[in-house]
Amino acid sequence: MPKIAIVAALEREVSALIKNWNRIQREHEGRSFTFFERGDTVVVCGGIGVQAARRAAEAAITLYLPSLVQSVGFAGALDSNLRVGDLFSPSLVLDARDGSRIQLSGGEGTLVTFMAVAGAQQKAKLAHAYGARAVDMEATAVAAAVRAHGIPFGVTKVISDELDFEVPGMSAFIDSEGHFRTMNFIFFAALRPWLWRRVAILARNSSKAAGALGAHLESFASEIGTVVLAASTTALPTGGRK
Repeated sequence: MPKIAIVAALEREVSALIKNWNRIQREHEGRSFTFFERGDTVVVCGGIGVQAARRAAEAAITLYLPSLVQSVGFAGALDSNLRVGDLFSPSLVLDARDGSRIQLSGGEGTLVTFMAVAGAQQKAKLAHAYGARAVDMEATAVAAAVRAHGIPFGVTKVISDELDFEVPGMSAFIDSEGHFRTMNFIFFAALRPWLWRRVAILARNSSKAAGALGAHLESFASEIGTVVLAASTTALPTGGRK
């Protein structure tokens, strides 16, 4: 059974890592999940948002009994020094809904989990309110699932949009299961020429971020197994700017 379970939101976030892995469908509590397996590691892409992330984490824990669960994926920068492709492992994960927080060892800075895709104005507000360096939509939910099972937990995020980048309105295209309705968004953007440049930048940034995250996870795969034995909570080392 895999020692390491990696929980991401979307396949494109980890596409550089899983492209040659074994793909398998498994069910948990009436839902079907796609898992990617190789050696001691399994990856599940559960969807966007806290509910989807919690379900995916619970499925991975129940079906694979991992020794470590890692929350990975894209994050928006709340720190102007962070650039697209930079890797970020926080020392604190904070839930914007209720202020609850989880301390991690081996990282640096705060990651805040927010309930919607944060545009430039919202990112500035989150940075001011929480003193956080980055924002995501899943990490605290994965952490909650993991802590309920007493399993070591870590977070590694990659910056996909910088502090001043205005992400096109994407929250409307995330369904109740956490799936992003890509074709609906493409059709929406196609009819709005003023969005074309931002959508093109977003696509380019996402590709760069996915490549950086995949290379990082591949490089540190063996190190994760060592970390599992060393601590009850952990985060991967990063190659991004500090």
